[in-house]
Amino acid sequence: MNTLPKPWSFLLLAAMAPATWMLQSVDVYAQPAKSEAPVISRASAHDQREKINAWTVGLAGGLLEGAPIRLAAEMARIVDDGPNLHVLPIVTRGATENVNSLLYLRGVDTAIINSDALEEYKIQIPQIRSRITYLLNLFPSELHIFVRPEITTLQDLAGKKVNFNTQGTAAAYSGPLIFSRLGINVEKTFIPHQIALEQMRKGEIAAVLFITSKPVDAFVRKRWDEGYKFLSVNFDSKFEDYYLPATLEATEYPNLIKQGERISTIAVPTALVAFNWSPRSNRYPRVARFVDHLFSRIDRLQTPGFDPKWKSINLAATVPGLNRFSAAQEWLDRAARSAQARP
Repeated sequence: MNTLPKPWSFLLLAAMAPATWMLQSVDVYAQPAKSEAPVISRASAHDQREKINAWTVGLAGGLLEGAPIRLAAEMARIVDDGPNLHVLPIVTRGATENVNSLLYLRGVDTAIINSDALEEYKIQIPQIRSRITYLLNLFPSELHIFVRPEITTLQDLAGKKVNFNTQGTAAAYSGPLIFSRLGINVEKTFIPHQIALEQMRKGEIAAVLFITSKPVDAFVRKRWDEGYKFLSVNFDSKFEDYYLPATLEATEYPNLIKQGERISTIAVPTALVAFNWSPRSNRYPRVARFVDHLFSRIDRLQTPGFDPKWKSINLAATVPGLNRFSAAQEWLDRAARSAQARP
């Protein structure tokens, strides 16, 4: 290894010393001044975290493109009360999957579900109806069974292709369940309805099944040849546990239903539900406060700028197969007594 003679080594070190001192000086002056802002203690940070979380309610909404998440966001807007109540709408895999989120996902206190989604859990959790309660019947999603001209009855669909939209949608879950209760075996397909409707025109698919709030744009805006129609589904005992009777009217589908006629069908209630917390739990008060704010301000949701579905909301409407959350029932009872007391 090459080394410098000792005198040269000494001179090199001597030459470097001022530079080293200057660098150190610059480094010293470059240090940022210590902040004089008060330091938040660990205890106060913990208190702040506890305060924020104490009145935060997790609301499982649904798919980003669906109506439930939009309704969840609108509810969050009108009940917001700063540190006293903060609702967090959560995008999930869909209203039919939200039962799972409510039961098992941390931080979820409430959810928007389709009522018949409980059917899937009856075997796994026999007491499912006692573990979930409802706050509000939001809106019905009507069953639309739309068929080609040669199909005249439900039985004509046996063995034929029926499309139930894509997996994760209400039609994909509830549709096969409804056909099972009808006792009709069909060849199920799960493709986007826009594609299925075009295949239906070509005769490749016999029917498409929609479960959504009426009217459906595909049946209002598009022109259909004579003979395309909706099939009736009669409400009877096999549908009483989860469904409601409904109709499709000529005013809603003037190109497909003759004036003065109506098509009988069923509807799947879409409901706002909560876990059945014990009144002694720390989760019960936050859901109770959410109920109070939502019910007291429901009229705000019925003004322009919000989803039109809010205008048809009836706070007293029930949900088949479920009991009402006790704080919600107490609010309704107080409102009824107050109305009776007024002259």
